[in-house]
Amino acid sequence: MTTLRLGTRGSELAVTQSSHIADRLRAETGVEVELVTISTLGDRSSAPLTTFGGQGVFVAAVREALAAGEVDLAVHSLKDLPTAPDPRLALAAIPVREDPRDALVARDGLTLGELPSGARIGTGSPRRVSQLNALGLGVETVPLRGNVDTRLGKVTSGELDAVVLARAGLSRLGRVDVVTEAIDPIQMLPAPGQGALACECRVDDDATIRLLAVLDDPATRAAVTAERSLLATLEAGCSAPVGALAEIVNDGEELWLRAVVGEISGAPSIRLSASGSPDEAMAIGERLAAEMLAEGADELVHASTTAR
Repeated sequence: MTTLRLGTRGSELAVTQSSHIADRLRAETGVEVELVTISTLGDRSSAPLTTFGGQGVFVAAVREALAAGEVDLAVHSLKDLPTAPDPRLALAAIPVREDPRDALVARDGLTLGELPSGARIGTGSPRRVSQLNALGLGVETVPLRGNVDTRLGKVTSGELDAVVLARAGLSRLGRVDVVTEAIDPIQMLPAPGQGALACECRVDDDATIRLLAVLDDPATRAAVTAERSLLATLEAGCSAPVGALAEIVNDGEELWLRAVVGEISGAPSIRLSASGSPDEAMAIGERLAAEMLAEGADELVHASTTAR
């Protein structure tokens, strides 16, 4: 087979993630892989994500290049991928997930509970803002964009007391040593799909679909399917204050899904859970979302959207 062209964003984290997938494909299939970097709207703009397009801003250009045949496969952070399927593309593999938790990086090695009242915490995520405010710690959240080093630099320079990032990204970059606390999901549920990667190819490219299949992890796929099904049923994008985490428990026999829909101020919020067979992952997400909608989740999502 000729060399596979792998489309990726050009950020350090995206290239690192894509390189990991390329290395695995080389090792497990013997095929050669070439990385092709593609600029996306999310990379080119420094504006808050909630103001210029929301879900898909980090993946749209890469997916268009894939659909046009400019690359043969693409690797995304799954949490950036819209929940609506693209009929041109196949989600051919979801590899084993990294730790999905959010991570605090704070001055002086502090944890969330040790930060003083009034401490400034940087994050660009309404989901994180909502859950931080709900904890009632008296901290101030500060809007934040930029790559990992830019965000960490705000702490080392003293401009911020802490930042919240996905632990998975720090781990993939070999920077997990800077984490001062991996935040318990009881305090902060991650974004649906956080910590997982998505490997896409064209729906009619049977050869690449077969190659990517060796990377797929059924347990991870079931978990993120439940999370993304919930997000889709809530009709909430990646910038909405929605957190969800599914786990496979009881020796793989049960899927347990927890979710929260919040409001930027931190109150009120709706937090519910559901469980069932991993084979019913999509239905579990839909069922839990329906329960949350019955509790008024749509009003919270709408309020947070119109407040920006």
